Amino acid sequence: MSESLDVLDSAVLEAVVEGEVRLTPQQALRLYHEMPWPELARLADARCSTLHGDVIRTYVIDRNINYTNICTARCTFCAFRRDGDEGDAYTLEPEALLDKVRELVNICGTQILLQGGMNPHLPLEWYENMLQVIREEFPRVHIHAFSPPEFIEFVHFFAPGNEFGSTLEEKLHAIMSRFQAAGLDSIPGGGGEIFAPAVRQKIGMGKCDAEAWLTVMHVAHQLGMYTSATMMFGHIEGIADRIHHLDLVRQWQDRSIEDFSRDGGGRYLAFIAWPFQRENTPLGRVKEWGQGDGDDHASPFPGDAVARLDGTGEKQDHPQFGRRIRQAGATEYLRMQALSRLYLDNVYSIGASWVTMGPQVGQLALRAGANDLGSVMMEENVVSAAGTTYCLCESLLCHLIRDAGFVPAQRDNEYQLLKLHDTDHAPDILVDDWSTVRAKKLRVQGIDERTPQTIELAVEK
Repeated sequence: MSESLDVLDSAVLEAVVEGEVRLTPQQALRLYHEMPWPELARLADARCSTLHGDVIRTYVIDRNINYTNICTARCTFCAFRRDGDEGDAYTLEPEALLDKVRELVNICGTQILLQGGMNPHLPLEWYENMLQVIREEFPRVHIHAFSPPEFIEFVHFFAPGNEFGSTLEEKLHAIMSRFQAAGLDSIPGGGGEIFAPAVRQKIGMGKCDAEAWLTVMHVAHQLGMYTSATMMFGHIEGIADRIHHLDLVRQWQDRSIEDFSRDGGGRYLAFIAWPFQRENTPLGRVKEWGQGDGDDHASPFPGDAVARLDGTGEKQDHPQFGRRIRQAGATEYLRMQALSRLYLDNVYSIGASWVTMGPQVGQLALRAGANDLGSVMMEENVVSAAGTTYCLCESLLCHLIRDAGFVPAQRDNEYQLLKLHDTDHAPDILVDDWSTVRAKKLRVQGIDERTPQTIELAVEK
């Protein structure tokens, strides 16, 4: 879109909704600051209907399995990682993994999200064996596994020389190909956080930079795999950092489509964003902006003072950068989700993050650009470690979607519909007494991997 066009003009916004023009970073920043969030949400909802129609919204039945919590990274926002010598450090054995997948299959689940800490003690063959064991026992379960930071550590752990190639792309291609042969189907977008170097270096010590993260996904697309992209915001970053993050996702998606689509290559199928959860994390101990000595609300938040739309901001641009956070609540979350739907014109799905925001905000997200309500949450370890423990069953997911004005449908990883719940036999329609189906516990991994623990829920419905 030309910068000369007024992005607040109704005709321009209609063209954005129809996918006829593309927002620039500067225009996205103006929309963020100048458009009331209900109007921004309305536009994102209209854009979502252009792409997905205005009848069906989806969910998936999968399970988050964290195969180890031992990790070399030192992310300041993480309460899940362990060094390995703590009493609650663990690495799951194959039979424990199979037990988890079996429980998923028993509730008609179709996919596992398999991620772990970056554990230097596990050889390459361990991962191949893990994939093979799951694939052989459950050939129809989709294996969505290993985020980009994990793959970068696989390169460091398993390919320090030239045995797998001389470039990062060649090494990634070699390792991913082996994992594909063992059973890997697609790659989740974990570890995206914020791409701007100044922010990433502060909050993700030991984790790969944006270029490496994006390169992992580009190689996955070359190999024909679909992936997702993510963003975690509401901490030390500025608003321009968030838009820079969206812009890099869009740029690299353009590249994958141009480079690989003719040969059946993959691409980003979905984008999911969520606010930082502060409990039990080192970053959570940082003071909120305005609560520290000398904080001046009349001056810009340190993250905004540092942030640049091209990602070139430097930490020395503000003395309090990284020492103050600005958390994001429900309205801020919905605003960012709506903006992502309008900006990411080449990404098919926008997912609502009810896991962090709660069911009701997740439901509102379906009217702010999201077309997918995510997953039935039968187990979660990372977010719950930071103090957020929402949990929903399939009936409640369907109820939330229907109550928002849509027909719920179960999907697979590629967003193909598996079950359309438009009859009296739908999971939510069959419920007579909702008190009997409210999930009261969320499964989390215990010290003994064969006996997972439970924790009380923050919200039941």
